[in-house]
Amino acid sequence: MTETRVSPVLVTGATGRVGRVVVDLLVDTGVPVRALTHRSEAVTTWPPNVEVVTGDFTEPESLDAGLQGVGAVFLVWTAPPATAPAVIERIATRTRRVVFLSAPHNVEHPFFRQPNPMAVLYAEIERLIVAAGLESTIIRPGIFASNALLWWAAAIRNEGVVRWPYGAAETAPVDDRDVAAVVARTLSQDGHVGGDYVLTGPESLSQAEQVRIIGDVLGRPITFQELSPDEFRSETEGTWPPPVVDMLLAAWGATMGTPAFLTSTVSNILGSAPRSFRQWVADNATAFTEGPTP
Repeated sequence: MTETRVSPVLVTGATGRVGRVVVDLLVDTGVPVRALTHRSEAVTTWPPNVEVVTGDFTEPESLDAGLQGVGAVFLVWTAPPATAPAVIERIATRTRRVVFLSAPHNVEHPFFRQPNPMAVLYAEIERLIVAAGLESTIIRPGIFASNALLWWAAAIRNEGVVRWPYGAAETAPVDDRDVAAVVARTLSQDGHVGGDYVLTGPESLSQAEQVRIIGDVLGRPITFQELSPDEFRSETEGTWPPPVVDMLLAAWGATMGTPAFLTSTVSNILGSAPRSFRQWVADNATAFTEGPTP
């Protein structure tokens, strides 16, 4: 009997909140995985059959060894835009298949239609992918549920008060694990070339509701204190990049009075409903009480 050798998948952003789960899911389905990191010692808990390679998007030639012989690339952009053309060119000369983690910048909903420098970058990378003739799948998650940790965990642990603007603004947080599962499915199964998938959680929740759900799961009240946009700018000054603050304020302000954009894409691809925000909080409750925030 002749053994058919499956080409490995190169996972970029392999230590990130999506990429790390993608690695595990691909390994579980028997797909050979090559994990790209900046430093080979960055993660010491890889499954033993994962090949770890080093590379940096700011030095496109450093990617050559990792790209050698791969059947597909999961692309998570983690660098300034200057080297994007060279990186896409290198990918295109070594494989024909790419799954790109982008954003819903093309969705006609006010939350996604505000000025956003990251959306400009993602759109340019998508243009480069098309121009290179790559067989592509574009994954467009909305707001990640895990943003709640980055934004609110420290305040919840230290004060039990979340000071935040636009409490009534509604989003549909999607579980990082559902995003990773969709990515792994599109990398390991046929039929997804040309796919353009917008991923959301199952329900539209205001930011104040999300904080209330966290309190319910933790079993203690958490106060939501509304801030004006200017107060939020003052509170984040020196710790948040001003363009990010302006981007978020514009998006939250634009969606006031409008339910979040919802899709059934996770269910359609995985055959199971996306995890709720409440379930995500329950699965990550200790991160809100013990820290440190990732």
